[in-house]
Amino acid sequence: MMSLEIIVFIASILFGIVLYWRESKSNKVYRFFNKIFYSKELQMSDSSAKGFLYQQSFLMRLVYIGVLFLVGIVVVRFIIPIDLATLSLFASSIFGTLLGTYLANFVFKSSEVIDEKSDSLLDAVKDTVEKGKDFIQDLESKDAKVETEVKQEMNSKPEAEKQSARDRLKDKGLM
Repeated sequence: MMSLEIIVFIASILFGIVLYWRESKSNKVYRFFNKIFYSKELQMSDSSAKGFLYQQSFLMRLVYIGVLFLVGIVVVRFIIPIDLATLSLFASSIFGTLLGTYLANFVFKSSEVIDEKSDSLLDAVKDTVEKGKDFIQDLESKDAKVETEVKQEMNSKPEAEKQSARDRLKDKGLM
């Protein structure tokens, strides 16, 4: 039974994603019910994209999804008299669909942000690459300067004959 619940949960996540995506494209069903239930003054504007799941608060999404699955379970009970629609399947399907709508919302929002910021991100990457090139060139020029200075110091100072440790101790009077 647990595997059936997992399958229903994953399928309901996908169902929630499809519902959200479909409603983001067109909200004709929501508009239809809006026109039936509300007077002309209270109806939603023509420019509004709000739907049952799209651009709704958490509580309203939960109510609409719960009603959808409640109607679905009642229909399944009449078609299939076997006790298939249990409470755990009902709860996992509601939770999975709700999770799927928020997952789809996250994907839509992140794609919008990426589209808006893509030009500025591209400019930022180009600036970073240019700064990196300048930094590397500065390091290379500094390394070259240091190498030439070290070579000049090495060549300009003749090495004094080094005394052995024994001779230095004798000079200090310690031996």
